[in-house]
Amino acid sequence: MLIRPVSCWNKIIHRVVAKKMTDRVFGLFRRMMKEMVIPDEKTFTRVLKAGGGSVVPLHYVAQIHAITITHGLETSPLICNPLIDFYFKNGFVNSAKRVFGKLQRKGTVSWLAMISGLSQNGYEKEAILLFCQMHMIGILPTPYLFSSVLSSCTKVEYYEVGEQLHGLALKQGFSSETYVCNALVTLYSHSGKMLFAECIFNAMSQRDRVSYNSLISGLALQGHGDRALELFKKMRLDSLKPDYITVASLLSACASLGALRNGKQLHSYAIKAGLSSDLIVEGSLLDLYVKCSDIDTAHNFFLSTETENVVLWNVMLVAYGLSDNLKESFEIFKQMQIEGIIPNQFTYPSILKTCTSLSALGLGEQIHTHVLKSGFQFNMYVSSVLIDMYAKLGKLETALKILRTLKEKDVVSWTAMIAGYAQHDMFAEALNLFEEMQDQGIQSDNIGFASAISACAGIHVLGQGRQIHAQSCVSGYSDDVSVGNALVSLYARCGQVREAHFAFNQIFAKDNKSWNSLISGFAHSGHYDEALHLFDKMNKAGIEINSFTFGSVVSAAANVANIKLGKQIHAMIKKSGYDSEAEVSNVLITLYAKCGSLDDAKKQFYEMPEKNEVSWNAMITCYSRHGCGFEALSVFEDMKQLGALPNHVTFVGVLTACSHVGLVDEGINYFKSMSEVHSLVPKPEHYACIVDLLGRAGLLSRARRFIEQMPIQPDAMIWRTLLSACIIRKNIDIGEFAASHLLKLEPKDSATYVLLSNMYAVTGKWDGRDWTRQIMKGRGVKKVPGRSWIEVNNSVHAFFAGDQKHPRADMIYENLRYLNERATEFGYVPQCNILLNDVERGQKDPTEMIHSEKLAIAFGLLNLSSSTPIHVFKNLRVCGDCHNWIKCVSKISDRVIIVRDAYRFHHFEGGVCSCKDYW
Repeated sequence: MLIRPVSCWNKIIHRVVAKKMTDRVFGLFRRMMKEMVIPDEKTFTRVLKAGGGSVVPLHYVAQIHAITITHGLETSPLICNPLIDFYFKNGFVNSAKRVFGKLQRKGTVSWLAMISGLSQNGYEKEAILLFCQMHMIGILPTPYLFSSVLSSCTKVEYYEVGEQLHGLALKQGFSSETYVCNALVTLYSHSGKMLFAECIFNAMSQRDRVSYNSLISGLALQGHGDRALELFKKMRLDSLKPDYITVASLLSACASLGALRNGKQLHSYAIKAGLSSDLIVEGSLLDLYVKCSDIDTAHNFFLSTETENVVLWNVMLVAYGLSDNLKESFEIFKQMQIEGIIPNQFTYPSILKTCTSLSALGLGEQIHTHVLKSGFQFNMYVSSVLIDMYAKLGKLETALKILRTLKEKDVVSWTAMIAGYAQHDMFAEALNLFEEMQDQGIQSDNIGFASAISACAGIHVLGQGRQIHAQSCVSGYSDDVSVGNALVSLYARCGQVREAHFAFNQIFAKDNKSWNSLISGFAHSGHYDEALHLFDKMNKAGIEINSFTFGSVVSAAANVANIKLGKQIHAMIKKSGYDSEAEVSNVLITLYAKCGSLDDAKKQFYEMPEKNEVSWNAMITCYSRHGCGFEALSVFEDMKQLGALPNHVTFVGVLTACSHVGLVDEGINYFKSMSEVHSLVPKPEHYACIVDLLGRAGLLSRARRFIEQMPIQPDAMIWRTLLSACIIRKNIDIGEFAASHLLKLEPKDSATYVLLSNMYAVTGKWDGRDWTRQIMKGRGVKKVPGRSWIEVNNSVHAFFAGDQKHPRADMIYENLRYLNERATEFGYVPQCNILLNDVERGQKDPTEMIHSEKLAIAFGLLNLSSSTPIHVFKNLRVCGDCHNWIKCVSKISDRVIIVRDAYRFHHFEGGVCSCKDYW
């Protein structure tokens, strides 16, 4: 043709567009412009339509757009609509918005292009708002437009808005349209309303493959994998051929069900149908084998795929992470780099989570270096996993530093940091950060609330815990199990029995953590009988009992010194296989130690396959409390030789051991080694041990100088220790000095007045004793009465001083008279009235001076077989008179008598005490 008018160019371009020959379309358009043929609206529409079907360089379209402007067509809907569509399909969202903004006459097609384009490019919220604007100005939507905006609601979880749009679709008469129904099925499936989704699906007059895919994927997503597989059979009966989405959804259903056999059948089908090489199907297949724990098949399948797909590499990292195989995880990660696979935002978290679960901090720090090099440190997901790793593994300063660099307000990162503080007993820091998070307008999730409540439980701030409880309810987490368990722990640890039980009963789906929270909380707050009763109830209910449960209940049994129950629980531990766990063995050592069974504690310790620092500390403390100071120090030396690191608890046991056996120089040297050798800063309890060490040895002036030179402010424990030593050594000057400080710190503590009164009494300063008693009475301070307990025939019998309320009181006092007579023959000289003056001794009923431990021992000798040791527990310190008396009685009766007072154990046998009269 010598002359080619624009109509001819339009026809040939139209035919080439129909054949999807995009390159030839642009070639023809360039020739047309060179030949000076002026394009019209049809030309631009068809050229732009060709560009919308594939990815085209921006400068091509920009040139075409510029030409439309020069020809005065920039506001033509015929041109602008495909131009909007082109920009969106090629990812140029702002350009599409500018074109739409200049349109003067926006028809339904224009709105459709804009709303669907925004939805497909991740601007779902803008798409929904734009639809609302369209509706307000009276533009009638099409079924496809409804479908597009409903999909947007699903993606951003605007389910309530989606339901309102469903109502609008019903009014417009589009509720039976296939496009709309498919979008509604997806909406209700994702929101968990499967009944609505299935009703819409069943009511559809025409179902296509998308309809089935929508419901199958929804069922799989909501955990109804078996129903998804049944629907697949129905799809086949309807002669609809599954595509890669169908297969991927069904594989996901099989993975959630653990249906490996069904999954392998689908794998075979995918191969036959030519779908097995699809990236989504490959990922789903690999995920199936990983979740079904068939790691070998997963690995072989992975090797058979085109390994350029980073998703498959990530799934393999997850696979080895689930099996705690850090070595293979790291090998996969290294191979990725060798193959040139570029990690994405899911690669690093996969291996970092494995490092966290296996406490591999060093390797985690190496991965962090890779994160920094690749620039993913600003990715919210990667940062949150890094914070979680460092927080859980104790590098809290590093975790906080990462958190402070975040530009976005990410609740997951904040709650990971709060949880880290709570897990490492930094409760005040956890609560401060929780408040800061709220001040910044970040709404907490269930993990944040649970961690904050746990922090309140840790430091017993009941008021603040109740406030956070109220906030969690307002935020919709009142039914969350993790929050419920934390609340149970809070109220139980704070001794609020009724509230703890109420919080426990409010948990709909109680797990063993719920029971453990209640039991451990009561054990921690001193409600030991309640904890033991709950354990019995939990056991009868068939709830799974784990090492944490056993640890809490053994601790409760230890604190009530119920060795019989303790041994029964020990037998249960052996049957359940938890006896090999260090944490359980440690509490068993403490149980036997607190119950006075030193031999059982030693057996438990020396039979442990692996010991940690808690094990060594438990045994050192056990020896120390039982007066075996040299044995405690021997265990400490063994601990150091085997490479176990001493901590603050260790040195309390070591220093106490030195104090109980009078090793003054050794104790001072051990105290100095804390800071000089082990880099441990002494705490108040360590200073108190040194004061006790010097005081017991009679070095009271030196003890006073030590206190005055301390780098920390002395607390009540330190002054009380010094005052107790002054009573034994009858040193009034230093005693009054200690008492003056103690009364300032704790003016309502009865022990201070009693100690001061006793000091005046033993030194014959009766005016001082009477003055102390008057002050005590005037301030309304009541003395804690001495009380002793003994278990006989599964019943615990309690006695006060001079107690005559026991049903067998007559027999007890008769036996006591006999024991006193025999003890006198062995040289016992009563000193029970040493705290009374001459007048008071004549007026006092002698029975009132009989201390509670004497009554308990007399009762035990009457009722326990000769082969059974007498175990007595007292809430106060054993006095010198009772100590001498029990020594004589142990020889007279030829019985082992074990007395646990408020400070230590005394083992009496053959007229000798394990403390060697140094206590």
